[in-house]
Order: sequence, then structure tokens, then C-alpha cells
Amino acid sequence: MTTVPAEKKTPLIEIFWNGTILHLRPVGPNIGQREAPEIHDAVNPYFKELGKSIRAMVLDLTDVQFMSSMGLGTCIALRNAAAGVGAQAIIFGMSKELQALMLMMKIEKLYKIASTRDELNKILGK
Repeated sequence: MTTVPAEKKTPLIEIFWNGTILHLRPVGPNIGQREAPEIHDAVNPYFKELGKSIRAMVLDLTDVQFMSSMGLGTCIALRNAAAGVGAQAIIFGMSKELQALMLMMKIEKLYKIASTRDELNKILGK
């Protein structure tokens, strides 16, 4: 039995767990120095407790317009946490500006990228 809730909303992130997919949606519009550690602290218990039952982690950046270096570090840490439990890491809903930033920093190589809901569903096998 898990102690983490299937749905959790904080001022900075919404977390949804459906039994196989961990969906993380930062509230935005920024992920910076203040937001990054709080997001990490909110999500970390899910990886620790759910472990290998997480099949996929979706990082939904639909509401995010700006990301600092600490935000990028959080993206890497989340991907590493997903890889640590054998989960597929997927980024969904990036703006053109965030896509360019991820490409420049080569972070897009760490994730599968889904630009549309259909692409996301295809990656997730829905």
C-alpha cells in the first residue's frame, strides 16, 4: 500500500499517478531558483515509494514559459530518477522557446519528446 496520494497539487506542481504513469505538470510560468527545489522535493517521494511500478514519467511543460539553469537541472534530475526505476522519461507540451533551449543544452536527448497529445498517447501505447 502506498502513502503517496494519487493526485497532489501544490502551488508549483500538479502530480498525477494512475498506477503505471507518473504525470508531472509544473504550474509555471517559470521554473527557476525558487521553484526547482520545491518541485524536486514534491516529486521525490513518488520515485522513492513507487519505484519500479512507475512505467513512464511524463513531464508536462504546457504551462512553463521560462526555465533557468536550476530548472534545467531539475529536468535532468527527474529524468535520472525515472531511469533509476526503469521508467521511460517523456517531455510533453514544450513551447518553441523551451524546445530550442532543450536542444541547445542537449537535454532533449535524455527524453522522448511528444509535441501533441496524439504523440504522447502513441509513446505511452494508448
